[in-house]
Amino acid sequence: MHTVYLCIGGNLGDRLANLEETLDFITFNMGEIEATSSIYESVPWGMQSTDNFLNQIVRIQTELTPLQLLEEIKELEEYYGRERKPGQYLSREMDVDVLFWNDEVIELEELAIPHPRLEGRRFVLLPMNELAPDFVHPVSKRKISELLGACQDESKVTFYASV
Repeated sequence: MHTVYLCIGGNLGDRLANLEETLDFITFNMGEIEATSSIYESVPWGMQSTDNFLNQIVRIQTELTPLQLLEEIKELEEYYGRERKPGQYLSREMDVDVLFWNDEVIELEELAIPHPRLEGRRFVLLPMNELAPDFVHPVSKRKISELLGACQDESKVTFYASV
């Protein structure tokens, strides 16, 4: 079994219902959900949009390989109509990012774990800090709480709902 942290979220449609449906999909297709953070609302990061995101961190136990998990994520995002344009962030109903895989560093053509941009994203670090403040980033060797304290991202991220 592997311990995996995912960031789920979106800024289109019924954002709260999409999160709930995604948790069901994760349970059915990816593995057992061990814990979830509260839900946070944030302004769009790295894109022009007036639609705020809802985001949540999910810790799962999975028997899947990283590439099998990625295929499940792609299936879920396709269900929600996710569109991708190289070098550009777009509004979406659902996005799932793999943040951590155990305490491993994985470099594949399709997937980099830990997520290469998580240290600069307050909307990821704040809920991750709620869930696992003492988790040590396997590359920087710093705790999530330290990464949050050092984060230069000043984007507005606010508590939205407990789960």
